[in-house]
Order: sequence, then C-alpha cells, then structure tokens
Amino acid sequence: MLGSTRDGQSWNGALAPDAAPQALRRGWVARGKRGLWRCFARTTVRVVGLLVILHLFFVNVSVVRGHSMDPSLADGDRLVVDRVGYRIAGVDRFDVVVLRYPRDPSVDFVKRIVGLPGDRVRLDGDGLFVNDEQVTQSFAHVQDPAGMDERIVPPDSYFVLGDNRPISCDSREFGVVPADLLRGTVRARFWPFSSMGIF
Repeated sequence: MLGSTRDGQSWNGALAPDAAPQALRRGWVARGKRGLWRCFARTTVRVVGLLVILHLFFVNVSVVRGHSMDPSLADGDRLVVDRVGYRIAGVDRFDVVVLRYPRDPSVDFVKRIVGLPGDRVRLDGDGLFVNDEQVTQSFAHVQDPAGMDERIVPPDSYFVLGDNRPISCDSREFGVVPADLLRGTVRARFWPFSSMGIF
C-alpha cells in the first residue's frame, strides 16, 4: 500500500518513515528496562545466595555483649568471625576468638587466647607469665591485681582471658577451652564505623 509523507514523497508500509525508528526505539527501551530488571533480580539472588553460603560455612557476624573485653572491644561491637581459617592454620597466642561457653554451649563468649596446649600459665601483679617467662602484651587490657596460680593447658585445649580481667568470666573460672568449642577467629570489627578495623 502506498502512502504519502508530509513532504509529498511515497513510501510502502504502515508507518511513516520517521515513526518506524521511533517505534523500534520504544521497543528497545521497553526490552532494555525488562532486561535491566531481570539482570538486577539475578544479581540480587546470586549475592544473597553467596552471603548465605558464606554465613553458613565461612564467616559469621558476632555481637559483643558486656564489658569483659574492654578496652579492646566494647558492648555492642559487631565482629566478623572467620569460621574456617583457624581450622586450617590453627590459632596463635593473643588471637581473639569466639567460643562456646563450656558450661552452656548454647552461649557464645568472645575472649583472647593466652595459653596454648602444653603451656604453663600464671598471672600476678606484674603481668602474664607463660612457661615461667613474662609475656609482653601489646594489646590494651586491664590487669587483675589478684593474680592466678600456675595452670597447665592440656592437649587440644586453650586458656582464654578477657581483656578486662578484674570482671571477666574466663578460663580462671570455667577452666580451659577444648578446641572443639572454638567457633572462629575474630578478623574485623565493622561497627561502629568509628572503630572499624582489622584484627
């Protein structure tokens, strides 16, 4: 079918020559928007799935409750806990860990490892002694003037202390922590923003 454009030229089709590109553009825009939404939805599902997998198997978020780790950690701090690395590489003295409370494994504690398997640990007013040698503690902590007689850490166990020792419930009270009660190593603090940092 022949038609006439506004400038008098003939064309063969249902749409004016300038209308066809406009219609195509509108179609492309509509398809582009649908494609963007589909891409956004797929990306969101993938990110959420990845976060779920990370949470279940690799990392966890823990919230500090109480003041036993002052001044290193404060009540309400949010921590990133590595649930895998310590199983591969083990833990070191002075690592901050999340552990199951030996007297009630449904409760988690955040403490610092000071004694490794085989160590002899004691405290006095001068500081921390491991295997009869005073250990330099470069992290912020509150010393307990009461001290503690020497304790021997058995195999596959750890001696843990809170950094605020006068008020901390730790291995001085509930004993050493078996390795299978460790839940992970604290790697970072992400809240509050003013205290963000890597451990």
